[in-house]
Amino acid sequence: MALVLDTGVLYAALDSEDPDHAECAALLEETDEQLVIPAPVLVELDYWVRKVANTDAWLSFCEDVVAGAYAIYALDQDLLLTAAQLEVRFADLSVGLVDAAVFSTCEALGESKVATLDRRHFSLLRTRDGKALDLVP
Repeated sequence: MALVLDTGVLYAALDSEDPDHAECAALLEETDEQLVIPAPVLVELDYWVRKVANTDAWLSFCEDVVAGAYAIYALDQDLLLTAAQLEVRFADLSVGLVDAAVFSTCEALGESKVATLDRRHFSLLRTRDGKALDLVP
C-alpha cells in the first residue's frame, strides 16, 4: 500500500511554523505505507518552501528523497492525459494540474485515500466510478 502526498501535507511537515506541522509531520513519520509524491507536487512544493521557508528546508527534503524516504511517481503521457481529463471533468472547481495529478496517481495506484490539506478540491473529486477518496490527516 502507498500513501499519495499532496503539496500541503509535505509543506506543513517541513515548516515548523505551519499550524498543521505537528499533525502532518506525525502522519509522515508514523505511517508504514510507502510515501508517494506525484512529480508535479515537487514543483509546487519547491515554490512554497523557497517563498515562505528557506532553501535549506528544500535541500533537506531532497536529501530525504534521495535516501529513499519518498518515491516519486512520474508524470508520463498517460497520467498527463488522465489528469487533463479530470481537469476538464471538474472545470467548475478550477482543479489545476497538481491536484489532478495527485488524484490521478491515487487512481493509477488503486489507492482509496490521499494525504492532503486541500479539502475544497479533494472532498468534491470523484473517481470514474463515482467514489470519493478518504482524506488524511
